[in-house]
Amino acid sequence: MRSPRAPKAGLSNGVRSNAVFLVGFMGAGKSSVGRALARRLNWIFEDLDDRIERREGRTVAEIFRDSGEAEFRRAERAALKQVLDEQRGGVARIVALGGGAFVHKDNAALLKARGVPTVFLNAAVEELWRRCCAQASRSGTERPLLRSEDEFRKLYASRRRSYLKASLKVDTGSRAVEAVAAKIVERLKLKEIGLRTEEGESE
Repeated sequence: MRSPRAPKAGLSNGVRSNAVFLVGFMGAGKSSVGRALARRLNWIFEDLDDRIERREGRTVAEIFRDSGEAEFRRAERAALKQVLDEQRGGVARIVALGGGAFVHKDNAALLKARGVPTVFLNAAVEELWRRCCAQASRSGTERPLLRSEDEFRKLYASRRRSYLKASLKVDTGSRAVEAVAAKIVERLKLKEIGLRTEEGESE
């Protein structure tokens, strides 16, 4: 007999949630899908990395460079806890997590304990590599992880097992962003809100 699991919003037990957390590797489309979901539902969209930067007063890259990964993970967990605490106030929000956030057991346990749904945006590693390279080329930014496709693949393989522990897996490979958003709404039975007055990013 399976041990009881934390409630999953909109799944078989019908529990509702006012937050959805998107997880996955770089290139998975967390921000684009998150914004599409926010538009469709009239919810707020937030990238957790943006909150970290506001709280810390410096960029993610600066935190890594000046203080190391351990300090970044501390800041990440604090930002995640703050978001989850705010959800008790009723703000409907889509949150995109950084590629490594859900991999850390403390963060995954915190999300599970709060009973919020997590959605793994899945795509083949070849597709993720192509998307990331195209995005970097368009923006003219250099991402260290894109210097080696072999290292990119190894990191993805090491994280995928953690991503698969999310409440829901949605394949994004051949789907348009709006179609992915529609699938998430359908699977989690998310509801549009008619009027939103809370502060946050409006799409």
